[in-house]
Amino acid sequence: MPADFLPPDLPPGSVSAEAGSNAPPFLSITELSQLLKRTVESNFDFVRVRAEISRPTRAASGHLYFTLKDEKNTLDAVCWKTVAGSLGVQPEEGLEVVVTGKLTIYGGRSKYQIVVQTMEMAGEGAMLRQLEERRRRLAAEGLFDAGRKQPLPVMPAVIGVVTSPTGAVIRDILHRLSDRFGVRVLLWGTLVQGQEAAGQVACAIRGFDAMPEDGPLPRPDLLIVARGGGSLEDLWAFNEEEVVRAVAGCSLPVISAIGHETDTTLIDFAADIRAPTPTAAAEMAVPVRPSIWLPRRSTAASTAVSRTRRYALRTAPAGCARPNGALPRSGPRLPISADAWGRSSTTRSVFVPRHWNRRGACLMRIHSNGFWIAALRWSRVPTASR
Repeated sequence: MPADFLPPDLPPGSVSAEAGSNAPPFLSITELSQLLKRTVESNFDFVRVRAEISRPTRAASGHLYFTLKDEKNTLDAVCWKTVAGSLGVQPEEGLEVVVTGKLTIYGGRSKYQIVVQTMEMAGEGAMLRQLEERRRRLAAEGLFDAGRKQPLPVMPAVIGVVTSPTGAVIRDILHRLSDRFGVRVLLWGTLVQGQEAAGQVACAIRGFDAMPEDGPLPRPDLLIVARGGGSLEDLWAFNEEEVVRAVAGCSLPVISAIGHETDTTLIDFAADIRAPTPTAAAEMAVPVRPSIWLPRRSTAASTAVSRTRRYALRTAPAGCARPNGALPRSGPRLPISADAWGRSSTTRSVFVPRHWNRRGACLMRIHSNGFWIAALRWSRVPTASR
């Protein structure tokens, strides 16, 4: 071998020839492998490759092994355990990705490979293809079946919310809930974007589901999983399989409220109902106050209330000094269904007393719930059970 072809950094004595022979010097296999390894790793210590994943495998040690390929060639890839858990995208068959890492040579098999440091989707088209493939696979398992859906409770006392504790979403939900009907809210704060978001959201859903009925905190009657709008990448945590399975396996009714009306994630298919926005989720979770009371009144009660309101308008303080003369002294009976009060199914009646408040006719509230059920006000309202 001419001296010009010898590597300059080859260890002394590694090139040899038979004594008294004109045969060219030679290298051992180990020496050649080490030489190639140094050459490749020094010249390709950082590469960025776009390719399709094939045959992904996770070893018992936690390392990931897969093949990167294009139309003509393949490249073996490995991702060590310390890096595999923090990858932005987990390798799946047929997924098109962009990976960064360094090339190295495994001398034991005379093969070169890329040691992966980061992995990301190769554009939105690749993400959409993965999303559709995952949707079909989970749908085939029955996670999106209509038979799994649960009805929402009519009057939830406690609502669990899974979202960011610092964003505008939780403030919008609390504001809308307070406008419509007062309930207790339990917030499980999580990340809603990034590599750790999916694990935190899934953990929160399972945590709410595991709360005991007689625990120190009340168990929610339903859950709202919410996040504001964003790009497909921003919302990707709610397309992750672990979050979808947590929603599908939850024994509590779940409302998904991810993004805006045009945004769709996989948990929308697994949830019991999808809300177009977080604010709409709050509206679905609790009823409007009059919708609980007015439809439950009997015809007789509605007629009596209407008649009483008309009397009140005619006998307002400006035109009637003594409202006692407006109605019979015994007063009408206003039967109200007790299940509207959240109690048993027995019927309760509200009686108009004999002596009204001297302040004149005005709107009246019954109990402390704040619902207007009659058009008169008096100083004392007795109730009786039948």
